[in-house]
Amino acid sequence: MKFIADLQIHSKYSRAVSPEMILEELDRWADDKGILVMGTGDFTHPAWFTELKEKLEPAEPGLFKLKPQYKRKTIKGTLAETRFMLTAETSHIYKRGGKTRRVHQLIFAPDIKTAEKLNTQLGWIGNLKSDGRPILGMDSEELVKVAVGINPDITIIPAHIWTPWFSVFGSMSGFDTLEECFGDHAKYIFAIETGLSSDPPMNWRLSKLDNISIVSNSDSHSLQKIGREANVFDCELSYKNIIDAIKNRDLKKFLYTIEFFPEEGKYHYDGHRLCGICFSPEESKQNSNNCPKCGRPLTIGVLNRVEQLADRPEGYRDPNRVPHKSLIPLDEVIAEALAVGVNTKSVEKEYENLIKAFTSEFNTLLEAPVSQIAAVCGRAEIAEAIDRLRQGRVKIKPGFDGEFGKIKIFDESERRAIQSHQRLF
Repeated sequence: MKFIADLQIHSKYSRAVSPEMILEELDRWADDKGILVMGTGDFTHPAWFTELKEKLEPAEPGLFKLKPQYKRKTIKGTLAETRFMLTAETSHIYKRGGKTRRVHQLIFAPDIKTAEKLNTQLGWIGNLKSDGRPILGMDSEELVKVAVGINPDITIIPAHIWTPWFSVFGSMSGFDTLEECFGDHAKYIFAIETGLSSDPPMNWRLSKLDNISIVSNSDSHSLQKIGREANVFDCELSYKNIIDAIKNRDLKKFLYTIEFFPEEGKYHYDGHRLCGICFSPEESKQNSNNCPKCGRPLTIGVLNRVEQLADRPEGYRDPNRVPHKSLIPLDEVIAEALAVGVNTKSVEKEYENLIKAFTSEFNTLLEAPVSQIAAVCGRAEIAEAIDRLRQGRVKIKPGFDGEFGKIKIFDESERRAIQSHQRLF
């Protein structure tokens, strides 16, 4: 069966995360988004793990569903059939090669017993109660060693692999190869996560990643952001089938990833946010990687780091790789089309109308006929915005040094022309 999976989020127990990131809300929001399989996030946190065991019940092998007594109705007025997979993210800060390393790792567990055993061992190393994404003074290779020792079906995936401060290839504290990071245990690493500031073609430029699968997840801290990146599968529902589809890069079972436009990610370009400096890799090189205003080092972003490690030119494509589609969340598309804030009542109204008409956000963005979208919302500019999005006709001011990029679908004259044409007919 075909379905969408977002396998990396955070719960209310992680820092800077909405208190609404609870199972009851994740269950119904996933359905409205069009996501069937959600990562639980944060299973290493004791309080969240207790909730997972209390509120979830077994579904297909290695997957869980919310117990009926906790269900809440979706926008459509129905009850969701969301499945949950046990997932977590850990933050590793340690010394290697005379340098402090800061690396985030994703952990997927096939069952409760395995997660419990891993939590016990990680609890000997760090304070799991302190954060949903615990900080561990543990080498990345040691994590893999411990995990596969508990259960070889545990999956470790390097998180948001290019992010400057906390990733395997990050410019500020990372490594140049997976082997350098994971040593002899690199053989257990079969996938990486793109993160918001890179997309699959950027990763295809490294021949050393040719045998590594590429996944994408939202890393969401709020309900609105779940699914901003995700994975589309066509396989039987189970932990093993999902992991095998990823590992084997089977184009019949792992159909594509859903991506941010990477320029919109908050570390795509280099820069210094305090001074308002945003540079391409070429501009950074011309300034010796220093801020021309204050003289301090720039935060070297994802595109620059890819350029440093790539052995293939920009624009390289590989037809044997899992493809991707770049999207913008529906509420942001509506807000851009109407030239209003994303949290306004008018956006909420149009969003709910479209979900009710086309069953989900992803179905609206990917499948619904543009003519029907226009008929449902009565706003030609919304339908036109979705049509342009599908064609990749967007304009983006790249993000840098922790600031998201600014994306535009229309300029003001285009929007007025569409509105005038609608009033005329």
